[in-house]
Amino acid sequence: MARITSNTQRALAVAGSATVVALALSACTSGGDTGADAASDTLKLWHYESADSAMGVAWAEAIEIFEDETGATVEFEEKSFEQIRSTASQVLNSDEAPDIMEFNKGNATAGLLASQGLLTDISDAVAEHGWDDKLAPALQTTARYDEDGVMGTGAWYGIPNYGEFVTVYYNKDAFADAGLDVPTTYDEFVDVLDAFAAQGITPLAEAGLEYPLGQLWYQLALSKADRQWVNDYQLYENPVDWNGEEISFATETLAQWVDAGYISKDVSGIKAEDAGVSFINGSAPIFVSGSWWYGRFVSEIDGFDWGVFSMPGSDLSLGSSGNLWVVPERAANKDLAYQFIEITMRPEIQALIGNNGGLPVAADEADITDEKSLELIQAFNAVNEVDGLSFYPDWPTPTFYDQLVAGLQEVVNGTKTPAEVQEQLGAEYEDYAGDFR
Repeated sequence: MARITSNTQRALAVAGSATVVALALSACTSGGDTGADAASDTLKLWHYESADSAMGVAWAEAIEIFEDETGATVEFEEKSFEQIRSTASQVLNSDEAPDIMEFNKGNATAGLLASQGLLTDISDAVAEHGWDDKLAPALQTTARYDEDGVMGTGAWYGIPNYGEFVTVYYNKDAFADAGLDVPTTYDEFVDVLDAFAAQGITPLAEAGLEYPLGQLWYQLALSKADRQWVNDYQLYENPVDWNGEEISFATETLAQWVDAGYISKDVSGIKAEDAGVSFINGSAPIFVSGSWWYGRFVSEIDGFDWGVFSMPGSDLSLGSSGNLWVVPERAANKDLAYQFIEITMRPEIQALIGNNGGLPVAADEADITDEKSLELIQAFNAVNEVDGLSFYPDWPTPTFYDQLVAGLQEVVNGTKTPAEVQEQLGAEYEDYAGDFR
């Protein structure tokens, strides 16, 4: 397979049929507005959060504050994720570009647009407002991109004001009925899985048809990894040993857990929704998945008490910032965009995100009045305090999600050995990542 060697080719891999226009635009600063519309008192804003989501509620309040304090009007358009993803390159290269919009973080998304000159370098605004002081190191990673669009270094191209991470959800009632305590070591975690399996209960809600199984695989690798390994895997700092301890442990453990009855033998045909529902209805007592499920569990679980704990034996966890506020290079009112970002980072807006089921990046825990929300936020903050956020397994290449899903299905079905799958995944990974070293 030919290597992807240009930004245009990478864009085609990500956007599929979407037309991608890559222009060499002149370098910009995060300074004031330019052009004929610079004096406009309207902020054109796009995002794709639903009105009743944590971010939707908080950002609606931010809009009201912005209009009251600036006298400007916000022209808000709710776009779908797919609308923004598939048309971003065309729209941002036109006079239809908004002044500020929510955009997905990562090399293949925000990084790609930054490398094409379609996003504003907002480094000066970050320094002026001190946004870098409010963001933990791992949260900053997805906001900065180098000239190739690789995250982690270079200029600032976005600001996240919420986060996300993967944790262990557990059924407290099921644990109590089985006489089990929350495990604090990896061996104790395996003992818990074994105890449920001995009772004829498949302990782990899992999905091999979509993302959850790959995230569990990556979490197992992280339990043997350190920050340098994460940087090598995600940021291409050094070659990754696909037969090393980290990946070998993860792949071999998945196969063992299926054989031991900890994961259903039918996992290859199970979707994420089905896995989540099996936890909601009490069929499976443990679910390793993301904070994006938390609000739904609060709303839908009424038959048992539940909680969360970090994966025992690992200081590293899957997760990252949420999506980014980005300012298009062709935005007419950049200074107004920076004022709006600043409002979304204020304590009262951060508290609104937190009290409505989201994960604020700069909230005071004392402002979180909802007990269940506080539990999640404290768990997220604990991960950030040890610089534990380690992103997601499919991020390194635009096509790695599908490749990882297919490879792990081979492992759990027994159609390929862990070593064979690792060799295959390693070749696919290196075919892309090798271009950045």
